[in-house]
Amino acid sequence: MTRRCFVIGHPIAHSRSPLIHGSWIAEHGLDGSYERIDVAPAALSSFMARVRSGEFVGGNVTVPHKEASLLLVDELSPVARAMGAVNTIWRDDGRLFGDNTDAAGFLAHLDASVPGWSERVATALILGSGGAARAIGFGLKARGLERIILVNRSADRAMELARALGAPVEAQAWSRRHELVGSADLIVNTTALGMNGKPPLDLDLTRLRPGTIVDDIVYVPLRTPLLEEAERRGGVPVDGLGMLLHQAVPGFARWFGVTPKVTPALRARLEADILGA
Repeated sequence: MTRRCFVIGHPIAHSRSPLIHGSWIAEHGLDGSYERIDVAPAALSSFMARVRSGEFVGGNVTVPHKEASLLLVDELSPVARAMGAVNTIWRDDGRLFGDNTDAAGFLAHLDASVPGWSERVATALILGSGGAARAIGFGLKARGLERIILVNRSADRAMELARALGAPVEAQAWSRRHELVGSADLIVNTTALGMNGKPPLDLDLTRLRPGTIVDDIVYVPLRTPLLEEAERRGGVPVDGLGMLLHQAVPGFARWFGVTPKVTPALRARLEADILGA
């Protein structure tokens, strides 16, 4: 019997998850499918009932359903509970389980892109305080960084997230972001600034030290102005596409019992799709 999987959101047409999972299904010769399904917020509960009934084995959850899905599954992973958001669900014996793989995906991509990075990164500067910032702050804290600085245009949101994550996470004023560049070993943009169709990220890299890792989770375009300038100044650029790929691995393993690999060929397929969009 075909194992049906999904990604739900509203809107959802932009999602590239079907390309990722469809590639793995074909690669491993599995009897499965993975489809985009637009689910309006008012229809989320009824859709989850369909999953619970066995119509699907599981799937991914994206904006705006990540927080609402917390209340619609039977059991949460410790990470999903800490994140306050679900991006991966699966069905087991009529029960729904929820997890959040964003932190794991971010770290796996960073490990693959800059092997041994955590041995030389003591201070991280994170721009933004949304769901991605929460996941990345959580992941970096787990890796034992000495200092994790959050800056956000809304100071209250940054302070709230810093309190939720706890030391060594701290909030600083958005106006200090330029000077804080000089003390960071790792800089992560978790905002949408710099994405196609969005305003550019206003971050002065004059103080950037050579060798500083600059990670932008934006992947359209693949090479954001932030990454291009960081490389010109001797920084180590890390794009956002790898996080998208690596965060998909745990869900696929749950649904199909096969742990897929993030390969250069798969990345090339996504790059071509993005560039052709």
